[in-house]
Amino acid sequence: MFATRRVIAALLACLFVLGPGFVLAQAVEPPSAPRPPTQLEKRASALLERAVKHIEATGEAGSAAFSREADFVDRDLYAYAFRTDGEFLASGGYSAALIGTNVLGFKDTEGKAFFREMVAIALEQGMGRVEYHWFNPADSRGEPKVTLFRKVGNVIVAVGYYSPRATPIQAKAMLKAAAKALDDDPATALADFQRIDGRFIRDDLYVFAVDIASGKFLAHGASPVLVGTDAHLLQDAHGRRVVTEMLDVLRKKDNGELKYQWMNPASGRQESKHTYFREVDGKLVGVGYYIR
Repeated sequence: MFATRRVIAALLACLFVLGPGFVLAQAVEPPSAPRPPTQLEKRASALLERAVKHIEATGEAGSAAFSREADFVDRDLYAYAFRTDGEFLASGGYSAALIGTNVLGFKDTEGKAFFREMVAIALEQGMGRVEYHWFNPADSRGEPKVTLFRKVGNVIVAVGYYSPRATPIQAKAMLKAAAKALDDDPATALADFQRIDGRFIRDDLYVFAVDIASGKFLAHGASPVLVGTDAHLLQDAHGRRVVTEMLDVLRKKDNGELKYQWMNPASGRQESKHTYFREVDGKLVGVGYYIR
C-alpha cells in the first residue's frame, strides 16, 4: 500500500513538472476502491435467481411468464430471456417490443453489440455481466446500464439496471453527516470515510477530506490511494485544479460548491460533477453528485 502511494506521488510530481498540458485526472487517476454490491444490484441478483429457477423448472416455454407475471418484476427491474441463437423470447419491461426478433445485431447508443457479447460470455462461462448504454425511459436519454445474466440450456436469462444516481439532497445530507463525524472524532471519521461497507460510501456518493494547511489528502472514499498526496496537483478532464479552487473559496468563507468533470466510480465514465464542501477544524471535507 505504502509503495503504491509512493509511486502515485512520484507520478504526480512528474506531471507537475511537465506542466499544465498534462491532465492528471485523465493520465493517472487512481482506480476506484472495490465496492460491495449496491442495494440495486442485490435486488437485480435476487430477481435473476428467481427467474433462473423458474426456467430450470419449466424450460424455454416457461419464459413467457416473464411477460405476464408480477413475480418477475420488481419495481423498475424486470427479467427477460432470449436464446443463444439470438431470438428474443420474453420481457417484463419495455424490451417486450423485441419479442420474436433476433437481437444479435442490436447495438447500444455507442455502437456496442451487447447481446452478442452476452451470448459469447454465456457460452464460455455460463453466466456474467455486461455494461452498455441504453435508453432510460425514466429520463428519455441513453445511460449506463448493467445486465446480470445466466445461461439455462439454450436460454439466457437476464436482469438489467441503470447505474444509481444520487441527488443534490443526498449529497448535502452526507456532507452534513461527514462534517459532524469529523468534528466529533477526526481520526475515526477519516477512517470511516474509506470503509466500503460504511455509511459514507453509497453508490456514486463518497466523502473526501483535505488538510487545508498542507494540501494533502486525508481521506478519499473512491480512491484511497490518494491519501497523503498533494491535492493541488489533481486536475479534472479540462485541466482545472479543482481542489485548489475549493481551497481558494474556503479562504473567503467556510463553505462552497463547484462544478467540474470527474470519473464516476459507478459508471466508470467522465461526467459532470457538482460538489458541496466546507471547512471543519482546518480540513476541507466534500461530497459531490454526478449530474444527469
